[in-house]
Amino acid sequence: MRKLTMLGTGNAMVTKCYNTCFYLELDNGGLFLTDAGGGNGILRQLELAGFDYQKCHHMFVTHGHTDHVLGVIWVMRKVADLMNKGKYQGEFHIYCHDVVMDMLLTMTKMTLKKKDFARVGTSIFLHEVTDGETVTFEDVTLTAFDILSTKAKQFGYELRFKDGMRFTCLGDEPYNEHDRQYAEGADWLLAEAFCKYGDRDKFKPYEKNHSTVKEASELAEELGVKNLVLYHTEDKSIDTRKQAYTAESREYYHGNVFVPDDLDVIPLA
Repeated sequence: MRKLTMLGTGNAMVTKCYNTCFYLELDNGGLFLTDAGGGNGILRQLELAGFDYQKCHHMFVTHGHTDHVLGVIWVMRKVADLMNKGKYQGEFHIYCHDVVMDMLLTMTKMTLKKKDFARVGTSIFLHEVTDGETVTFEDVTLTAFDILSTKAKQFGYELRFKDGMRFTCLGDEPYNEHDRQYAEGADWLLAEAFCKYGDRDKFKPYEKNHSTVKEASELAEELGVKNLVLYHTEDKSIDTRKQAYTAESREYYHGNVFVPDDLDVIPLA
């Protein structure tokens, strides 16, 4: 059964939840990981989620900000360690743009043990993807796209399943019209919502090039998507976030809206 597991749902500076990252369970039981948060807290989140590393052979990294890329180093270390202990069979593939690829190569060379780093390029592979490039694995087709960020180069992706279901991750910045073909009419759209519209003066999302729940929901309505998942939020309202964000979203969007907490599992029906 296809499922989305949110490992983290918060923005870069949260302390009451983990940074935004997630994985999908695919039709064949394989797991596909996206980003890894900002540190080795990713190992705890994966453990709590019951993540089976042996079932995960593919990962996508959206961009090089600390709250998305630093956890990848720990994932690579964990996979390399499992490989060296004979507890991981096969290869591990990471898809990312050129800037992230350079960052990961540099950081792993500087920080991993030699026997772990020796796995990079031999059984752990970094694949550079470009805007509009397509990759097929585990019976799904991924198309990477540039969100044209003004802060740091960032890619999102559209994942297509064999039956035509489309799952689109917009990254953690507002939608860009350049990517309409990947988002319009999607079955699932993952979009950032830094805070409620009424709290914009408090959290100042626009100064950080982020959206509010209102704007993300208006976008989903305009694009005609069936299911909207909101993430990369503030954590000051963590106790009421799900209810409050959902209520605001429904004022502007008439599809199914999900405001997950960390470790929530969403069936992709």
